[in-house]
Amino acid sequence: MSLFSDAETRPGEGLEFAQSDLDLVLALQLAIAWAGEAGETERLGWWQSELISEWGGEDLFQRLMPETWRWATFQAARAGAIRVDRALRMKAHDPDAVLSLFSLGVEVDERLNERLSQLKSAAAGPLESLPLLKDCVQDPWDRCRFETWLEQFPALASPARSATPLGRRISAPTRDGLDGLVCRLAGALRPLPDAYPLPYVEHPR
Repeated sequence: MSLFSDAETRPGEGLEFAQSDLDLVLALQLAIAWAGEAGETERLGWWQSELISEWGGEDLFQRLMPETWRWATFQAARAGAIRVDRALRMKAHDPDAVLSLFSLGVEVDERLNERLSQLKSAAAGPLESLPLLKDCVQDPWDRCRFETWLEQFPALASPARSATPLGRRISAPTRDGLDGLVCRLAGALRPLPDAYPLPYVEHPR
């Protein structure tokens, strides 16, 4: 199903998404949130947090939330990534028209939060619930391995992708579905820079 129904409709408004699509987005968000952390883990350092780490947030969350601490660490890292993503989008002339990996429209974002709550309340942990995430998250951190993991997502060349003052703009087909869009956004993370590159598309208004 197309994420962009027409030029007058807000992204995701009134649409139903397959659970598998929501899980795909969550797996990508959590994987990128994990990879983007800084601290002693020496990952990409795109956001200043070290929550998904034995000596970072995991110890605290295990004491505070013994049943759901694994989900809580990923959820907190995701929140940090969302803040960085939002700060960059706010530099746009019309931030609400910018769709990114961590901002896919109000209704889509709400559905993702609902799905995350459902998964968190189940017995399985994040790596068991989201196989794509399990394929990515490995200890110790390996930058080359993460780049190889990203290779499964399409890396667009010019003119479908261009560098702008805001980030890496991609031209997604207007009839693209949620799954196709987020895969293109994930692919646009490559090559990995020192700072979060904000892959994005502009939704017609």
